[in-house]
Amino acid sequence: MMPNFFECGRFRFDVRSAHSKPLVMGVLNVTPDSFSDGGRYQSIDLAISHAEQMIADGVDIIDIGGESSRPGAAPLALDEELARVMPLIYALRDCGKAISIDTYKPEVMREAIIAGVDMVNDIRGFGDPASRSVVAGSDVAVCVMHMQNKPENMQQQPSYVDVVREVQAFLSGRCEDLLAAGVERSRICVDPGFGFGKTLEHNLHLLRHLGALGEHLQLPVLAGISRKNMIGVLTGKPVEKRMAGSVAAALAAVQQGAKLVRVHDVAETVDAIKVWQAIQSGI
Repeated sequence: MMPNFFECGRFRFDVRSAHSKPLVMGVLNVTPDSFSDGGRYQSIDLAISHAEQMIADGVDIIDIGGESSRPGAAPLALDEELARVMPLIYALRDCGKAISIDTYKPEVMREAIIAGVDMVNDIRGFGDPASRSVVAGSDVAVCVMHMQNKPENMQQQPSYVDVVREVQAFLSGRCEDLLAAGVERSRICVDPGFGFGKTLEHNLHLLRHLGALGEHLQLPVLAGISRKNMIGVLTGKPVEKRMAGSVAAALAAVQQGAKLVRVHDVAETVDAIKVWQAIQSGI
């Protein structure tokens, strides 16, 4: 059975009751080369200002990332990633919202947890035993993501026999590894990894089956579709003009059962979810 609450460090989110609402995770990249907002928030003052705006807009979780995972991106040195994210974590840890660190490096996870983050979001799905050990010895939430291959080559020739079953099997296995390491089930959510080693058809098929994925795993599903290439292909819009398509995708994910959506356009997504939820509940 899916846990009633998603335990996220200092925060506890209702994910099952009739009054629960989809959680909005805002993206805060401090990178020069992210696909959507690379370079915009490299200055800590600009990054903090953007975080403050997201808080005012109703964000639930702020996801800080220091290394780009766009298709073709090369790995970033450990010291450089720490230099980018740690000052921002210290600046925002008492902002009143849950703070997530987007990293696959166990050393970054460890330092971020010590600094006070509430969640670790790993694009490599905690495949490294060292990463599982780090989070097991804490109270942070974890997001287990699926990715085929690595950012350097993930979009070259994505291939599946049955994308839903294969993603489901991968996530199930990694969650079992985390449980065996001592991570409580109530601290785990899963992300099918839209755009991470998937074609447009794979992404759409996964989106249509998010509910089945969550039901099978009995865990909250996070959907990260905001401004991705699939939105560009479907709308014909460049990345800076994909807000409307991204909000539509977030609503579709919520309709299909996603409990969390990871987005760039917080205010617009929060408003859209409020309207959708009012319609659904008959208010």
